[in-house]
Amino acid sequence: MAQPDTPIDVSIVIPVYNEHENLADLATQVEHAMAPAGVAWELICVDDGSRDGSDRMLAELAESRPWLRPLYLNRNYGQSTAMQAGFDAARGATLITLDGDLQNDPADIPRLLQELDARPEIDILSGWRRARQDRTLTRKIPSRIANALISRVTGVHLHDYGCSLKLYRREALANVKIYGELHRFIPALAGQFGARVMELPVNHRARTRGKSKYGIDRTVRVLLDLLWVKFLLRFLHRPMHAFGGTGMAMLVPGLLLLAWLSGLKLFTGAEIGHRPLLFLGMMLTLMGVQFIGLGLLGEMLTRIYHEPAGQKQYVLREAPRKAGPR
Repeated sequence: MAQPDTPIDVSIVIPVYNEHENLADLATQVEHAMAPAGVAWELICVDDGSRDGSDRMLAELAESRPWLRPLYLNRNYGQSTAMQAGFDAARGATLITLDGDLQNDPADIPRLLQELDARPEIDILSGWRRARQDRTLTRKIPSRIANALISRVTGVHLHDYGCSLKLYRREALANVKIYGELHRFIPALAGQFGARVMELPVNHRARTRGKSKYGIDRTVRVLLDLLWVKFLLRFLHRPMHAFGGTGMAMLVPGLLLLAWLSGLKLFTGAEIGHRPLLFLGMMLTLMGVQFIGLGLLGEMLTRIYHEPAGQKQYVLREAPRKAGPR
């Protein structure tokens, strides 16, 4: 445990939404796991607009636990925003995320910290719920499909993107901001800045109290978010390649159709005013021009982002770290 003016080694960030029944046990288990770890640590619980009294429970627990720092969001913003609020407030050199429903086991944290310390080349250590204690049809199967798809699209291969138990070196998150529901893609988002990711099996427990906040509809949201992440990783600095390529694929056939129909009209006098190919050529040409225009706008926005705002296109890293005791 650290005093307010003492440097923090580890910040544990837990988004909380309607977990009143689990909070006391959660704080106790985190304390039992971290007390003998020999590091200065803090627990940041971010109440995401709970309606079951979780905020009052956190305030009560914090009165006798100086290592507990509750944050209270004004309304329910979602897990990604709550997690970002925790990252913004965290003071630790290592940031750890955890679910508030006690399905992740805080006892795994000291072992994972040792693994991260022993591997200075690793920036993110992700948990893998190999023996997952959830329903097969509604949770396990959709999760396996989503994990395989995310790994394929992003190029960062993990068995379990959905496991909240993850360890981050602070510098790995320095250029990552999450919003919407992008919290599950943090390893992939950090990977675009050169972060190196490793995965280790962790314990997973069945929920015994409270109600799960996830359902089968989450798979649809994951797929939609994945489209954005794919664009972000591949075309953020070259939007013309995305929109311009699509635009040219439409513009060229459209112009060829219009040129062919114009030739028929000029050289044979054929009636082309009611031909479907005329409408198809016009539609493809207009859509192609619009997509190319979107690409140009994207390029200008990219310049605005990088140049006046001073946002660099690259990130330098420090010299390789040496393994040693924390």
